[in-house]
Amino acid sequence: MKLSRLSLAAIGAGLFIGMSIAPARAQDVPVVAAAADLHFALSEVAKAFSTETQREVRLAFGSSGNFYRQIEQGGPYQMFLSADEQLVFDLAAKALTIDDGALYAVGRLVIVAPHGSPLKIDGRMAGLKQALAGGEIKKFAIANPEHAPYGRRAEEALRHAGLWGKIENRLVLGENASQAAQFALSGGAQGGIIPYSLVLAPSVAKRGTFALIPEEWHAPLRQRMTLLKGAGETARAFYAYMQSVRARAIMRRYGFVLPGEMS
Repeated sequence: MKLSRLSLAAIGAGLFIGMSIAPARAQDVPVVAAAADLHFALSEVAKAFSTETQREVRLAFGSSGNFYRQIEQGGPYQMFLSADEQLVFDLAAKALTIDDGALYAVGRLVIVAPHGSPLKIDGRMAGLKQALAGGEIKKFAIANPEHAPYGRRAEEALRHAGLWGKIENRLVLGENASQAAQFALSGGAQGGIIPYSLVLAPSVAKRGTFALIPEEWHAPLRQRMTLLKGAGETARAFYAYMQSVRARAIMRRYGFVLPGEMS
């Protein structure tokens, strides 16, 4: 698969990537590994958790596949929120988790275009097909399908639309879903496919237009969390808080479908 890439330097400073760290107030400040699509939603949840419990967590955002490998190698995490539930099951099978964890959300994909792009946005990708036929798409961003669940689902959606062969050599791969969003909306690409949860943040939504891709066009983005072996009291409290009414309300506001609310 021949794929082009854009460097961060070519795009500019990262808007969504990296680690969000809450100020430490106690010795027990666990590092929580979280899929990049959770950047805005989980940051709000962590802030509410801190306010209500006076406990702190450190949030590290990245691709679920990369976190999986880091956890296998003894990475310093106490909790893992994956965008692909199979990765949690695989870690549990290797006795690296406390149990099989819990489903916390199902994600959705959107197709996006920055303001000024020739790409006309619609969820069924008719505009993308037309723009490709007219030679108007030079760069199109998705997360790397090799280790990012949202990238794999984006590939599935493009294949379903019959566009994968036409767009494959124009793809710009983000290291994770947040970087794909950065590429898609920075003006260096004509558009992309990224998590719905990211475009619902005002700082992202103002950069372009988007439309939901039909959920039946790709396998479900079932997202599962788990406590890792050796997780301390604060990590356990945050795990429980993720299932609270307050946390669920925040997740729902960022477009996630929640356990107990699935059709």
